[in-house]
Amino acid sequence: MKPASLTVVVPAATATCLFALLLALMVANSSGQLLWHQSDNMDEIIGRIDRVTPENCAVLDRNHLFLPMSTVSHIPDIKHFGIDPIYQNRTNLLQIHNIALNRAFFYSYILQKAQDEAEPGFMYYMLAASADVSANPSVNSSAIYYSPNRAFTPSYNGFFNKTMPLFAPRAYRIDDYNDPYQLKGVSTMNTIAVTDLGAIRPEMRDSNYTAEVYKINEWYSAWLPDLTKRHDSKPTYGVQISHANGTNETFVFHGPPGASDEPGPVKWQRPYYDCGRSNKWLVSASVPIADLFPRHTGWRHIELPIHVAASVIEMDFHRLDINQCPASEANGAESNYFADTAKCKRDTTTCEPIHGYGFRRGGYQCRCRPGHRLPKHVRAPYLGELIERASDFEYKQGFGCQKIENLAVKTQNVQPMTASERHKIISRIETVTGVSNSSQASRLDINQVAEEVRKPSLSREECQIRMNVDPSKLRMPGNIAHGKEHQFENQARAALRLSHFISSFLQVVDTNEMFAEFRVPDKPLTRDQVIGEALSTLIGDRQIVGLGVWFDRNQFPVKAKPNSYFAPYAYRLERNARNFFVLDMAARSPNQDDHYTQNESFQKLKTRWMTGTENLDMITVKANIRFNSSGLNLIKYDRYPIQYKVAQLEHGYWSEPFLDCGLHNQWLISYASPFFGPDKLRLRVEFKGVVVVNLKLSELDVNQCDADEYHVSNAFKGTHKCDRKSTRCFPTSGRKFESGGYRCECKQGYEYPFNQPTTYIDGQMMEAEYTNVLQGNPSRFDSLACRLVQY
Repeated sequence: MKPASLTVVVPAATATCLFALLLALMVANSSGQLLWHQSDNMDEIIGRIDRVTPENCAVLDRNHLFLPMSTVSHIPDIKHFGIDPIYQNRTNLLQIHNIALNRAFFYSYILQKAQDEAEPGFMYYMLAASADVSANPSVNSSAIYYSPNRAFTPSYNGFFNKTMPLFAPRAYRIDDYNDPYQLKGVSTMNTIAVTDLGAIRPEMRDSNYTAEVYKINEWYSAWLPDLTKRHDSKPTYGVQISHANGTNETFVFHGPPGASDEPGPVKWQRPYYDCGRSNKWLVSASVPIADLFPRHTGWRHIELPIHVAASVIEMDFHRLDINQCPASEANGAESNYFADTAKCKRDTTTCEPIHGYGFRRGGYQCRCRPGHRLPKHVRAPYLGELIERASDFEYKQGFGCQKIENLAVKTQNVQPMTASERHKIISRIETVTGVSNSSQASRLDINQVAEEVRKPSLSREECQIRMNVDPSKLRMPGNIAHGKEHQFENQARAALRLSHFISSFLQVVDTNEMFAEFRVPDKPLTRDQVIGEALSTLIGDRQIVGLGVWFDRNQFPVKAKPNSYFAPYAYRLERNARNFFVLDMAARSPNQDDHYTQNESFQKLKTRWMTGTENLDMITVKANIRFNSSGLNLIKYDRYPIQYKVAQLEHGYWSEPFLDCGLHNQWLISYASPFFGPDKLRLRVEFKGVVVVNLKLSELDVNQCDADEYHVSNAFKGTHKCDRKSTRCFPTSGRKFESGGYRCECKQGYEYPFNQPTTYIDGQMMEAEYTNVLQGNPSRFDSLACRLVQY
């Protein structure tokens, strides 16, 4: 006989209430990305970002428009440049830092060097800011903010020694997918809006960037207004200029604080919502601009050096990589708001950040802790993106490592090898790498090349001897500098930025234009302006050892004698010095082999772009200028929109490594970017010259690992000493031009056999032990491999 069943009838309203209560409890216990996730700082910041919209930002409290400063971690510090490496996930921040320095040094130089009528005009400011944005995908906006009544301009007739109430040219990238001239309906990232934020009425306090009610102007209040009354409050910088006519001059100017000054030249602001402008969350870096004030007094003792403006460069906060790994000595919880939000299993794995994810979860990977290995079915470390998307069951069952049993201990007493053992190891390595000590070796030895590249600067006499005996010894094959396009991208973009500006200025500015009332067009580029641009680009990036702006014959836009040349080359002799040098390379005879027009980069680019410019990119600038000298309101520029053609990064030319005999006397590599201007009829654009940047070859990281594709042009690929059977080679950044810049990680099915606080074999150890084998010294080279897993 079956037992009687008990049936409970629950009213529908009661069931609905119970379900809602259960759901509320689940949400209260976990408000993360998935239900098993616990709410953390990442969720808090995402919530704060989502609460601000273009519709409500104007009425929100000021504190709602800012994020904590610790949401931007591992900020580049100029005091540590050359000491600590800058990793790939911070190269965008470094570029923001360098461009802000660049613009501050230029305007500090030109405001103190040039006469009033030769200072930059309106279009100079706007096109320079546009070039900052167009040449750098990581830059969202560029601006110069002047203090009240500190900005002079030659763009109005009869405006001598008069100031504008406010002046703030700002350029920012906008979406152009819906513009009528974009027939494909696809965003090109080549449209830039430029506006003067100082063009306002006096009563518009909420639009006054100097007022406290502006809410988001921390970049202004960081430096301005400057109320100093001391003559020695601003550091000085010196530049020695050698002109083509044989004359020399030394100019000393006041500039931003130096690296040794406190707090340094660059201040970073809290991430903020750019309300009413680009309506994006931005991260900004600001640097002050110095000038002498008041001007034209005739009494130097009352002309004080003060900060008159600030250079502000901004990037999109969502494009900034974050570090979710647990707090450590290098990842402090106080300086990183997102520390300890990763989902790695701490008992068996450790967290490692990876680049390219921006502001979203999963920008890390979980590696096995020392003494642990991956399961046999797992080939690579666990990606954080996969862990963040996993279900509760998947997370609990996987994403862990297994403990290694019977670990070995490295002894200090290394037994010497027999001659046959040495011969066997050397033969094996020479076979797989193709490198040997014999003169018949088919490949270059990284150690021999590194010894030559990393030599201290040669004397000029030794350099000349090499040039006279065998000029071929002054160059190296181009595949020696493999990876230069990525490692030196920021420096190449510095040259590209200057070529963009010169191209835009030559194509847009017409000195014969006529404007209404008192506004006049900008004057042609002056020598001081070009020298200042080259000098400031050099100062802004410490990896650049020299930068030249080389105009083709009769292409510099000034009235000069026929067959005129102009080619200022700015360079430094010491990395941290405050004295710089500029040499006009036009002083040499055009018929000599060492004239700049005979340079390989100049010749290659001139030949490439002399006949056709169809492949150049078109930049569109939507410029809004002030109504009059007082500002009042914005009006569209007379030609709206402005369009001009520029080269992109791939249109430039990388040289082969070369030994510079003259100014630097060391191994260099150069990148050149062409610039263009209108022909005499202003009907088409033509080649006008190149911007060349020189870099130390010794700063390049060498990649000795195997290439993924056989056609990769790398002179040192496959020359690592990792055991091919049990390990894989991975390059390590920051080792510069020397052997051993890699690590040997165990392959799937193998495990690290030693009881050490690491899970891989360092490449420098492999190279050192192999050197011991070559020299006949005791070596443990043959034991530096992974062992087969015993499942």
